[in-house]
Amino acid sequence: MALSKDEVLKVGALSRIRLTDDEVERFAGQLSSILDYVDKLNELDTSGVEPLAHALPLHNVLREDEPRPGLDPQKAVGGAPESAGGFFRVPRVIDDGSSA
Repeated sequence: MALSKDEVLKVGALSRIRLTDDEVERFAGQLSSILDYVDKLNELDTSGVEPLAHALPLHNVLREDEPRPGLDPQKAVGGAPESAGGFFRVPRVIDDGSSA
């Protein structure tokens, strides 16, 4: 299925990508190849295949979530350039109109 230059430009516009003439030419061929491959896949009989979200089964590889003591606040801010009362002190990033 060959895509026209107009179709490639429309995809670019929908993607909010500005394309040069060279890119339109190159992407027309590449996208056409992808669509041809999808058409080829559509020829397969998948009537006996269960729909799935992943090609491989997923297993949870994370440890059990067990509560344990947290880090001491003074240790947490110990290496910070500035701290106050167990909190990180950072530069103001929002101007609320008042002077600091």
